Amino acid sequence: MSEFLTMFRRFKDFSGRSRRREYWISTLIFQLILIGLSRLEMVLDLNFGVPEVEEGPLVLLYNVILFIPVLALNIRRLHDVGRSGWWLFMSLVPLVGWLVLLNFFVREGEARSNKWGPNPKAMTPVQGGAWG
Repeated sequence: MSEFLTMFRRFKDFSGRSRRREYWISTLIFQLILIGLSRLEMVLDLNFGVPEVEEGPLVLLYNVILFIPVLALNIRRLHDVGRSGWWLFMSLVPLVGWLVLLNFFVREGEARSNKWGPNPKAMTPVQGGAWG
């Protein structure tokens, strides 16, 4: 859960690096909350009065609030593997783009410092890593 909260604390940090653990735990918690909100909307029948609409106001608000923190986390994760945040545009390429990004997201980060900062795995809380 602390990784998910770290995503909020670093919501405006587009220049650092994020470890795999921070990325995947945050993604898991994000998805679980999204599923819960979606189920709650179904139970409460909150679909803007249009049966064809799958997302209601809770899911919409949740996605709007988390758009910037999730975007920043994705960019920092790409920085950790030595890629620019511009690689996120690969998601616009059907199927292949998502596979390329998935490959980057599951990779271990670069062990050495790169142009986006020092290795977050090697950092301690005193050095201002993910805890600072």
